[in-house]
Amino acid sequence: MKGTVTIAGLGPGNDAMVTPEVTEALARATDIIGYIPYVARVAERPGLTLHPTDNRVELDRALHALQLAANGAQVVVVSSGDPGVFAMASAVFEAIETHPEYVETDIRVLPGITAMLAAAAAAGAPLGHDFCAINLSDNLKPWNVIEHRLRMAARGDFAMAFYNPRSKSRPHGLEKTLAVLLEECGPDRLITFARAVSTPDQALRTVTLGEATPEMADMRTVVIVGNAATRRVGRYVYTPRSAS
Repeated sequence: MKGTVTIAGLGPGNDAMVTPEVTEALARATDIIGYIPYVARVAERPGLTLHPTDNRVELDRALHALQLAANGAQVVVVSSGDPGVFAMASAVFEAIETHPEYVETDIRVLPGITAMLAAAAAAGAPLGHDFCAINLSDNLKPWNVIEHRLRMAARGDFAMAFYNPRSKSRPHGLEKTLAVLLEECGPDRLITFARAVSTPDQALRTVTLGEATPEMADMRTVVIVGNAATRRVGRYVYTPRSAS
């Protein structure tokens, strides 16, 4: 059988949010490759080999998948959320660009429900108008790039969703982000901290930028900042589609 690479999104955490297409791909796989906690979400079974790897080895992981497929394996590379949103799909294509011998590999990218969209749904509809997503990690891009994008998004009055807001190795990134947003948007803009969305540990908290602190987020949190028209209705937060 010809080998294949399927790049699949496992959704935000709840197994009910894994798409049937992804479930089918996992059932056919001979090999699962991914970051340790994501591979742990795939049940072991006869004929399936799990290849969990540590963080920050995305290109090595992608190349391993291509090598296995070249030998006939049915490989599924797993990411949380959607594999095209700050995840493994880009890494696989980057690996092919540097290893063109794999350019004819049969590759499929299967979408998944992103943490950003799951968080927005749990909060109401804060991304109901134009929005952007920004990864606050400076592991792969410098802080000055992040700051520039934050300021441009704020000046364009986009709602914003932030991935990887705060970790033990990067405790000050969110603090700097909040300072930039206060300067650009003012203290009354709504901001939602959505932690562990779709899991039993889910917790949502909406405050104003003036009330927000870095300690309200960790690496399991997606942060959503509204635009100038975003407002509360009861316990929900939404951005009207008529916002200009």
